[in-house]
Amino acid sequence: MKILTANDLATGDVVWWAGDGWSRLLEQAVDTGADGEDIGKREEAARHVVGAYVVDAEQTADGPRPAHIKERIRGLGPTVRPDLTLKPEAGDLTAWVI
Repeated sequence: MKILTANDLATGDVVWWAGDGWSRLLEQAVDTGADGEDIGKREEAARHVVGAYVVDAEQTADGPRPAHIKERIRGLGPTVRPDLTLKPEAGDLTAWVI
């Protein structure tokens, strides 16, 4: 599956394409298929986001899981301040990141 990520232009937050708009929650990301790059360009042109790019992911019971660790870390939030991270519903965070 292919999912789309970017940074919100107003806040700088990491966001994921949810089909009808952007979400800060990775588990709300939807498969964009072959349309991801076009959606990203359209959303950047509308000045909603910046730096949009398509990410390979697999669908799991807990939602999409990016193939690369960089995007898994982006999905959780800052690594230097654990109090600022977005925590997935799953209890075992190490299984989610690694």
